[in-house]
Amino acid sequence: MTDAPADNPYVREPPTEFPPVETLDEAEAREQARLLRAAIRYHDYRYYVEADPLVGDRAYDALFSRLQDLEAAFDLDASDSPTRRVGGEPVDAFATVEHVAPMLSIDSSGEEPDVREFDERVRRRVGDQRYVCEPKFDGVSIEVVYEDGEYERAVTRGDGEVGDDVTRNVRTVSSIPQRLRGDYPDFLAVRGEVFMPREAFNAYNRERVERGDDAFANPRNATAGTIRQQDPSVTAERPLDCFFFEVLDGADFDTQGERHETLPDWGLKVNDAVERVDDIDGAIAYRDRMLDRRDDLDYEIDGVVIKVDDLAACEELGSTARAPRWAFAYKFPARSEETTVRDIAVQVGRTGRLTPVALLDPVEVGGVMVSRASLHNPDQIADLDVNVGDRVTVERAGDVIPYVDSVVEKNSEGHFQFPDHCPVCDSAVERDGPMAFCSGGLACDAQLQRAVGHYGSRSALDIEGLGEKTVQQLFDAGLLAGLPDLYELTIEDLSELEGWGETSAENLVAAVDAAREPDLADFLVAIGVPEVGPTVARDLARHFGTFETVRDASREDLQDVEGIGEVVANEIREFFDSERNQQVIAGLLEHVTPQEAETDAGSELDGLTFVFTGSLAEMTRGEAQELVERHGANATSSVSGNTDYLVAGENPGASKTEGADANDVPVLDEAEFRAFLEERGIETEAE
Repeated sequence: MTDAPADNPYVREPPTEFPPVETLDEAEAREQARLLRAAIRYHDYRYYVEADPLVGDRAYDALFSRLQDLEAAFDLDASDSPTRRVGGEPVDAFATVEHVAPMLSIDSSGEEPDVREFDERVRRRVGDQRYVCEPKFDGVSIEVVYEDGEYERAVTRGDGEVGDDVTRNVRTVSSIPQRLRGDYPDFLAVRGEVFMPREAFNAYNRERVERGDDAFANPRNATAGTIRQQDPSVTAERPLDCFFFEVLDGADFDTQGERHETLPDWGLKVNDAVERVDDIDGAIAYRDRMLDRRDDLDYEIDGVVIKVDDLAACEELGSTARAPRWAFAYKFPARSEETTVRDIAVQVGRTGRLTPVALLDPVEVGGVMVSRASLHNPDQIADLDVNVGDRVTVERAGDVIPYVDSVVEKNSEGHFQFPDHCPVCDSAVERDGPMAFCSGGLACDAQLQRAVGHYGSRSALDIEGLGEKTVQQLFDAGLLAGLPDLYELTIEDLSELEGWGETSAENLVAAVDAAREPDLADFLVAIGVPEVGPTVARDLARHFGTFETVRDASREDLQDVEGIGEVVANEIREFFDSERNQQVIAGLLEHVTPQEAETDAGSELDGLTFVFTGSLAEMTRGEAQELVERHGANATSSVSGNTDYLVAGENPGASKTEGADANDVPVLDEAEFRAFLEERGIETEAE
């Protein structure tokens, strides 16, 4: 086939603007789409395989958008179209598929004598051999199958015999062609390694940190998590790449080198660091050179693979049940606890605190791979005199939290300049001793998105369906610009979102509506008052009775509540004094009426201790805890020998039920709990 004919108008000088699709008839649209697909495949080949792009990003994007418009307007579906890379319908689970040929592992060692012993075994069996050496990529191995030149399926390595069908996800990886080029075989199964380039990984981790998500530990974890996403559109958004290095079935070659040279002719990307050497000394020297280059590569490697070049000799050597006898991996030594700072991101927390985070070349510290480490605060950065590019030592506080301990080699001048404006909302940064805070409050998107997620969380208003991904989608769609907007959501707006139907839209709107008259303690937790968790919130509710009374309480009044000291009282007062927080709360109160709490404590449950688990139908867990505490009982979070009753709703936690069994604690379901209270004269009717 001809991928990019000379007369294709979209190859050399593609337009950046097109006339409306309505000006074309169906025949013209089909021909234009055919030319666009061919041109885009060619540009992909030039960019990903030859690393020599012919057009700029703007021109390429214009071609891609035009093809999308044509396919949508004229229903021009094509299985191998480049537009299919944007994803597809989510899957509930991955099917397993048997490999065309076994995907074996490779024997390995980090010791040179073991490598020389491998060479001796080879020479004893098939005489002196040349070797092909290639980087040992630290990614996810896959089998990709093409039939009649078209992408058919992709399967993870799995156990070597069968793997997970990740066809739709792998289709989104731009460097994996949907259609082969040149004189390809009718059937081809190839093995490749999907990976996330280091620079893209660092940029992606920075985005995750700045929006409050956990960073991936290393590129391999990021790749593995991405390739097995149940929603292909999520995979499409993440920066994956792929190198191919083996033909499993469909084509015969004389040498490994010939195969390596042919794969690009079919449009399959290979690594340019592959070398052919004369003997094992050359292979060992190659490994040493790659070890020196390791930190300069834009992909993670953990060693090199040494393969007998002559494929007839490989056939004679054969394989064991788990590994070929013609290949050996010479591993690199484990990274020390020194590593390089690749970037410094500033994460904005729900309370507005700005925390600098060093994004690192992954390093194993105490048996755990670390790719990010806290720099704590601006003063710590200045004290360490740390900047991007510096070599640092990393430790784990209490063997848990990674942090940068010291700079061992300065590769930059000066130190990182902590921002004086929030990296998310551009509000001024305020200092409180060594700590820095965004002054934007709930008007800051980073704080606001996390605040919305917290608002609907189980510990707050328990709005079912308002998870992290949903909140992100609502913000991306422009349906949320503040907490009060939750109560403006409509079934019509939600039904138009990708992956939503009328039923899921109705469910979320109903769940939000059910949160219009929240328990006072739950509401105090939900709006994110600093230092106010469920226990303090219940204490405030019982003491003051109404939201307005809590909001207007002085520092002295707040300190009258048992367990609240000067520091917590100041935090609460400053929260309610914030003009931006006042605006958000005023907007919420147009939709929400926090319920008045009972302030008179009874003694009907004096001396009893309750633990709650699972979801209750007639009240929230917070309401149940507040109810028993109001009548003299204690409500704790874990079961012990001091627990009198475990109240178990739907989907109870296993650890709590097991704790109840171990400590002979009676377990009450919701009906039994309500009967227990009513026997003691405690009203349990839902308001």
